[in-house]
Amino acid sequence: MNKKAFEKNFTGKAIYTAAVVFLVGAIVILLGKSFLVKAEEPVPLPVIMYHSLCADTPSEYAVTPRQIENDLQWLKNNGYQTVTAQQVISHTRHLETLPENGVMITLDDGFYNNLSVLVPLLEKYDMTAVVSTVGRYMDNDAVKDPHNPKYSYLTWEDTAELVKSGRIELGNHTYDMHSLYDGRVGCSRNAGETEADYRKALLADIQRLQEEFRENIGFYPVIFTYPFGSVSRESLPVIRDSGFLMTLTCREQMNYITREPDCLYGIGRYNRSGLYSTEEYMARLFNS
Repeated sequence: MNKKAFEKNFTGKAIYTAAVVFLVGAIVILLGKSFLVKAEEPVPLPVIMYHSLCADTPSEYAVTPRQIENDLQWLKNNGYQTVTAQQVISHTRHLETLPENGVMITLDDGFYNNLSVLVPLLEKYDMTAVVSTVGRYMDNDAVKDPHNPKYSYLTWEDTAELVKSGRIELGNHTYDMHSLYDGRVGCSRNAGETEADYRKALLADIQRLQEEFRENIGFYPVIFTYPFGSVSRESLPVIRDSGFLMTLTCREQMNYITREPDCLYGIGRYNRSGLYSTEEYMARLFNS
């Protein structure tokens, strides 16, 4: 091949290569823009935390039956709809999409009034809630003095009724770590406790309650609720390995749900203090 022919051939290949590079670059840019356009914004999810619902006099951790009904009525009238934990989990796995006006209702400790007071109201307003129970309360305290809406805890039979209502999901609130003893705050790690000993103690406790759920209700809950909101860094591997897909804390913050399942470990909740009116509490919740 002579010099002129070589240069002509080289120039042609260079032009062809440049064209291919340009085309590929254009495609990448266009696809990138397309992905950016289709990228989803996190969905805000406020979560309300109740405890007892049958106080004669409201307190920081107890509301009256009238207050809880006013709350549900306010949510309904203002266009909010409750979402289940399963819906939230499904959203992170691209199986469904959460509404932008969603709110989650949760209740801690497993008071009997969660059944006697709440379930009829959930049916009335077409809503759902998560109830997290403490194993020792059900095994010991509930059976000693059952079915007083003022102070009794749920029995296992009551808990089965919650599930049958179709309005309630259950959460594990530990078997016997909802207390302050031996230097431990809830299920946090004790000072001086080795990580191995801590993980062993936590695993034994939550698995005991999980097994009681299976024996009495027929399934393992996938929601874990930290007692007193005491979150230890060392607890998360134990909780994840135990099959929990969501953890509930007491951090008062808005949640932003993405398509990433890990965003469900450490859900924040706003305590529903009975010392506020419905209007005062909701203004605080939705303006946070």
